[in-house]
Amino acid sequence: MDMPTVQTEDVHSRAAAQALLNAASEGDSAEVAALLGRGVPVDVTDGQGNTPLLLATARDRVDVARLLVAAGADVNRQNRLHDSAFLLAGASGHLDILRLTLAHGADLRSTNRYGGTALIPACERGYVEAVATLLKAGVDPDHVNKLGWTGLLEAILLSDGGPRHQAIVKQLIEAGANLNLADNDGVTPLQHARQRNQTTIARMLEAAGAH
Repeated sequence: MDMPTVQTEDVHSRAAAQALLNAASEGDSAEVAALLGRGVPVDVTDGQGNTPLLLATARDRVDVARLLVAAGADVNRQNRLHDSAFLLAGASGHLDILRLTLAHGADLRSTNRYGGTALIPACERGYVEAVATLLKAGVDPDHVNKLGWTGLLEAILLSDGGPRHQAIVKQLIEAGANLNLADNDGVTPLQHARQRNQTTIARMLEAAGAH
């Protein structure tokens, strides 16, 4: 029986696509530029649906991300885990790439696998500047994820209430967040702060009219 033949062109294109993915992940700007110049599609994907831009974002390869976005990379394309370059940059606190995605059509309403916007994990992880950037861009501070939590709730529930999270709570207050949006059990941010002895955050919320 004759063995099926593989088109040489297909092998070469797959190899070139993999080379672009690898170069993006490793931060090899020269190789990325060369491969793009040879016509390798900018939004090729690996087995998990990651594009070169997503791989560059994951490792904060800013120069490579700029090259890819300039070549037309989709900042909103999501992989199998529902991460996009925009969502991942926000969740990782990769500020330069976050700003880059916002300047090139980031979908502020897009959500991750937990049903959360880019703002919610940024609040949880204490990325003060990323939170400020996302709020300024217009991401909804009152979005509720699949767990029933807002950015404010995550900044309290999943933190020690330290200075970075205090700064984030302050930003959310100033952005007009609904301070009384409770979780699925009806517990408000202020009640959670008190339960966790996060006294500074509790005082901030009380002063802003929370109950």
